[in-house]
Formats: sequence, C-alpha cells, structure tokens
Amino acid sequence: MTNPNQRSVNDAVDALADFYQALTPASLVRLGEFYAPDAHFKDPFNEVIGVAAIRRIFEHMFATADSPRFVVTSRIVQGDQAMLGWDFHLRLRGRALVVRGVSHLSFDADGRVVLHRDYWDPAEELYAHLPVIGALMRALRRKLSATG
Repeated sequence: MTNPNQRSVNDAVDALADFYQALTPASLVRLGEFYAPDAHFKDPFNEVIGVAAIRRIFEHMFATADSPRFVVTSRIVQGDQAMLGWDFHLRLRGRALVVRGVSHLSFDADGRVVLHRDYWDPAEELYAHLPVIGALMRALRRKLSATG
C-alpha cells in the first residue's frame, strides 16, 4: 500500500522546479513541503542540515543579491534521484550576472529532498566578474589554458 502523501519523484522534481522558479522571500516558509526535516544542503559556500538552516541560506541570498531568480533549464530523473540544470540570474552591485549550475537531489519515500548538492564554479561564474579578483582569475586562466 502506498503512502497517500507520497509523490512520484517526477512529480516531486516538477514541483520543486516550479517552486524555485517562483521563489520569493515570502515563499521560503514552504521549504518544509519540499525538504525533509533533516535534509542536507551543500553548495560552494555552505553546508547545512535542516530546513531552518536551508531557509537561512536563501534569506541571505535575498538580502545580498538584487533580483535573484532561478530558471530551470534541464531535468534528469533516475530512481529516487534527480539532476536539475539551472541558470541563476541576479544583479550584484548593479551588474547583471548569470550563474549556471546543476543540483543533485535525492528524495525520500514521501517525495521530499533529503540531499541537495549544488555544483557550480564560483571562479568562473562569480569571482571573474569582480574588479580585482576578476583580473587575477582571467590572467590565471590564460596562463593555465592549453590553448594559451
């Protein structure tokens, strides 16, 4: 017998993608609908456990970035896991940026996320756009590139 609260992983991925694409500070209270209470979240800057800690990461995002929004660009679902490709649009110090990345997600039997790991390259996607660090990153990339 199936749990009446159980969603298929495909449905859970669709719902989560829709949630992220419409994310606002007010909608953060709904994170518990999508994440298990002890969900593990990791990205290049954070590693936390629990819905409240995950919420704080997104609250910080809204507090520090102007006009942040996610656009889900691809989805792969296999078993109880999924990969979401995404573009994160934001304005930082008045400059429009797009960070491209992917999220690896694992779901529990109720269709809630138990593991959320974001993969994106801060050096290419973020640091390269900062005035001093960006120049250093571009010079280093030229020096280490096989194509020079």
